[in-house]
Amino acid sequence: MTHSTPFAARRARLAAQLGPGGVAVIPTAPEQRRNRDSDYPYRHDSYFYYLTGFTEPGAWLVLDATGRSTLFCRPKDAEREVWTGVRLGPQAAPDALGVDAAYSAEELAQRLPPMLAGAQALWLPFGVHTGLLERAEGWLAQVRAKARDGASAPTQMRDVCALLDEMRLVKDESELTLMRRAGAISAEGHMRAMRRCAAMLRAGEQPCEHHLEAELLHAFRDAGAQGVAYPSIVAAGANACVLHYPAGSAPCRAGEMVLIDAGCELDGYAGDISRTFPANGRFTGAQRALYEVVLAAQQAAISACRAGARFDAPHEACLRTLSQGLLDLGLLSRNRCPDVQAVLEQRAYQPFYMHRTSHWLGMDVHDCGSTTEPGEGKAARVLRPGMVLTIEPGLYVRPADGVPEKYWNFGIRIEDDAIVTEAGCELITRDVPVRVEEIEALMRG
Repeated sequence: MTHSTPFAARRARLAAQLGPGGVAVIPTAPEQRRNRDSDYPYRHDSYFYYLTGFTEPGAWLVLDATGRSTLFCRPKDAEREVWTGVRLGPQAAPDALGVDAAYSAEELAQRLPPMLAGAQALWLPFGVHTGLLERAEGWLAQVRAKARDGASAPTQMRDVCALLDEMRLVKDESELTLMRRAGAISAEGHMRAMRRCAAMLRAGEQPCEHHLEAELLHAFRDAGAQGVAYPSIVAAGANACVLHYPAGSAPCRAGEMVLIDAGCELDGYAGDISRTFPANGRFTGAQRALYEVVLAAQQAAISACRAGARFDAPHEACLRTLSQGLLDLGLLSRNRCPDVQAVLEQRAYQPFYMHRTSHWLGMDVHDCGSTTEPGEGKAARVLRPGMVLTIEPGLYVRPADGVPEKYWNFGIRIEDDAIVTEAGCELITRDVPVRVEEIEALMRG
């Protein structure tokens, strides 16, 4: 049976890079115990899923340079399936997944050493799976033990992540379609949370961070996403100055702002959106002034994001706009920094903006792939169509001498997901409003 799936195409691309006599062995993620007899919700390994589309635990993929693919997976077990769900099983796997052969994972230790005999290089995902290198040494030892029978073991171990990271950096059309949908679902969650916050205050009720987190989760699961791509950040008031603040139970008070950084995971792909809004749906003068600086910085970064530009171009554009805003609002003294260039040279913006403007996005919310251009030393990566990155400037103002008190405890971040195109970038998360007037209109509704 011929399978022209994205997974089969990726396996073929990887096989072509393994070199003569190369064999790649890639496990999925193990199940993780939460406490006593309860596990954490299972999530597959991204590299393994990228090549197989298979979500069950306990599985391994073996791929050689000829393109032959072998899956090892959990065997059918009628008794266990009553408790934990139906397993695909080795017999059904070739037709379902398009692999050439499949065996029980219980046979891995027996079957893998003969598959490595005569190979020149063993490719493994380094630094991802605890104990994998030790297991590989055991397989190779079994091959070497057959040397008198003419078996030869691979003489090299190489990192397959180096190849897969480059492949995953540019998304194919099937991935972009999923990411657009993940962005739309994530946006719906943000809008639900914003409406709920204002509606509760209008009704005389006290919204808390956990109420807004519940709206996010409802929207994600209601639309068919499997869950969150990362723990949702819902930060009211001063909590927004903590970059990775987990959603808690703090009240969202009228007159304060709320920062939400959240996204769903849909079929293995992440959405990642940040929005900051007044809890009651109406910006004060100081809130609006600082928010407009961050929004202008995001727009400058968006304008710098296009094919042929460097990865750091959006960050540099963002820094210039933020620096000008910090001067204009009096958050930085012109006696110390007379102009934007001085702010940049002294990194005087850093107390208010301490993170980068972008990261790669894909199967992992901070997706794999180098941000430097191969063969060019430390030079930033050249952006190409199909790359996906976030654009997320922010300003975080803690109480400090010389900082106008009206801005204290404001934490503002605006983040959207962008697909790089020849002409610029496609924002896939703008279903949720970003302009002041649009946010206020949404929250009135």
